[in-house]
Amino acid sequence: MSKVSIYLNFQGNTEEAFNFYKSVFNTDFATPLMRLKDAPPQPGGPQLSEKDLNSVMHVSMPILGGTLIMGTDMLESMGHKVVIGNNTTINLDCDTREEAHKLYNLLSEGGSDNAPLSEQFWGLWGCCLDRFGIRWMFNVMN
Repeated sequence: MSKVSIYLNFQGNTEEAFNFYKSVFNTDFATPLMRLKDAPPQPGGPQLSEKDLNSVMHVSMPILGGTLIMGTDMLESMGHKVVIGNNTTINLDCDTREEAHKLYNLLSEGGSDNAPLSEQFWGLWGCCLDRFGIRWMFNVMN
């Protein structure tokens, strides 16, 4: 079943933020915290420092009413900078690749800052900023 969650980007303090949110919402991580060093090496991927390898790649936790928040550290070494506008994303976990492609095509039309849908080690992923300035992320898990 498709679902929606909220994805938060941080500049190196995701773990601190999510530990704070754990205490606020009296909850726990939905999945173990994943660091960049935990991901399989990607062909042609950048060489990362030990600090970057220890950065948070992904974390998630339930908050209110079944809503899930997820987060990651953006890496300055890769040219990423958190600013108002790229710090919050609506994440769509689609049931099928067809659904993801349809929604991506519609939402990215007239938009900008697109990361086209592509295969990743966990499944299909992409991101776009729609013409109204709202950031959308698409995932279809393998």
